[in-house]
Amino acid sequence: MSTRLMLPVVLMLAALLQGCAAPQPYNYTNLRAHTPRSILVLPPLNESTDVMGPYSYVSTVSQPLGELGYYVFPVAVVDQYLKDNGMPTPGEMHQIPLEKVREIIGADAVLYTTLTQYGSKYQVVNTVSTVGVRARLLDTQSGGVLWDGQALVQQATGSSGNIIADVVVAAVTQIINSKTDEAHNVARIANDQLFLTPNGRLLYGPHNPKYKTD
Repeated sequence: MSTRLMLPVVLMLAALLQGCAAPQPYNYTNLRAHTPRSILVLPPLNESTDVMGPYSYVSTVSQPLGELGYYVFPVAVVDQYLKDNGMPTPGEMHQIPLEKVREIIGADAVLYTTLTQYGSKYQVVNTVSTVGVRARLLDTQSGGVLWDGQALVQQATGSSGNIIADVVVAAVTQIINSKTDEAHNVARIANDQLFLTPNGRLLYGPHNPKYKTD
C-alpha cells in the first residue's frame, strides 16, 4: 500500500483509539482534604424556560445528599431567611460571600446549581420531559471547588406504532404532566446521574457508614 493510501487509514485508526480511551478518573483531592459535614443548597440559577423549574428542582436535592452522608440545611427555611434579609432571587443569593455563609449559617460548603433545561414538551405522538443541571460544591472556608458535575436526562412516553392511539395517549399524558409536573420526577433521575455516576460522583459524607471507604 502506498504512503498516500496508508495515511487516511492511520488517521482513522488513531481517531478510533482516541474515541475508545478510558475517561480520566475524577480528581477528589480537594474534597478529601476539606470534606464538608454540612451543605447549604441554594435555589438554582435558571437557564430553562420554566419559571417554576428552580424551586421544583431544588426540592429534590436534599434527599440524595442526605443519603450520601451530609447534613443539608432545610432548603425552604434558608430560602425564606435569605429573602427576608434582602436577597429575593437566586441570582442575589449566589452572590453571598462564602465567609458570610460560614459565619451566619455555619455551613461547611455551598452547593451552587444551574438549571439548563427543565420541563415537558408535547411532540405530536409523545411527551418528552427533560432536566439538565450543572452543579458546583464550594468550601466556605477556603473558597475552593470541592466537587462539580452535570447531568442531562430526557424521558419520553413510548410509541405503540398506532398513530391515532399514540396521539391520544400523548395528549392525555400532556394533561397529566401539566398537573403533576413529570419533570419533577425526572429531576430525581437527574440527581442520581449527577451525584451517583461512578466516574465523578460525589463521595460519601461523614454521616454515612461508608465514609472514607471510597
